[in-house]
Amino acid sequence: MRMFVEPLAVYLYVTPVDFRMSFNGLALIVEQQLDVALMSGTLFVFTNRTRKKIKVLYWDSTGLALWHKRLEKDMFKWPKSAKTSLVLSELQLQSLLGGFTIEGHQPLFYASAGL
Repeated sequence: MRMFVEPLAVYLYVTPVDFRMSFNGLALIVEQQLDVALMSGTLFVFTNRTRKKIKVLYWDSTGLALWHKRLEKDMFKWPKSAKTSLVLSELQLQSLLGGFTIEGHQPLFYASAGL
């Protein structure tokens, strides 16, 4: 995803939102539920209930910008979490937008090599 900003961070809001919301509604979620500064240069990523659409809200130093993507087939691989939001790397965001999962493998722990 090419934008006109270099994001300081990427926050993924885990719960689906009503996509009739635009700038003000999404900004309210950021400020009240995520408790993150809206105008910090951070990207805020949202999805709808069917996970076929993504909105990215960000401040580009002149105003709020809203980027919107709709998939024609399949769904975005949205991570499950008990947290309200997840912090993503830019690579994870690119993977998510490309249709890949961002959760990865769970680490394995062994007491010995078993040799």
